[in-house]
Amino acid sequence: MRRGRRAVVLVGSAILVAGLAGAGGALGHHGWTGYDEERTLTLTGTIREPRYEQPHGTIRLETADRAWSVVLAPPTRMQARGLAREALAPGAKATVVGYPHREKADELRAERITVGGKTTELR
Repeated sequence: MRRGRRAVVLVGSAILVAGLAGAGGALGHHGWTGYDEERTLTLTGTIREPRYEQPHGTIRLETADRAWSVVLAPPTRMQARGLAREALAPGAKATVVGYPHREKADELRAERITVGGKTTELR
């Protein structure tokens, strides 16, 4: 009986640890529910402050009327699809198509980006 009880405790502990590990990952990633997928925006401007880093790349895109914070794909995906870090150079012209944030008026989740005459699908 003791051996069976010990096995139950070990299995229960393993399940608890696995659940907590999964919860940490879920909390670390913000998800996309904050973006309005019913509205698509196309922005054209100049790249400022590019970040080619995890969990998502970002650029500050300066358009004619304001500066936008644009959330891109993870660097591994951008690289796999041919969008090199160098393409997101400050001063480069870019067009981004994506979904605006529901609460942050200057944030956009990009679905695709065109820079240097090349379009890259990000999702």
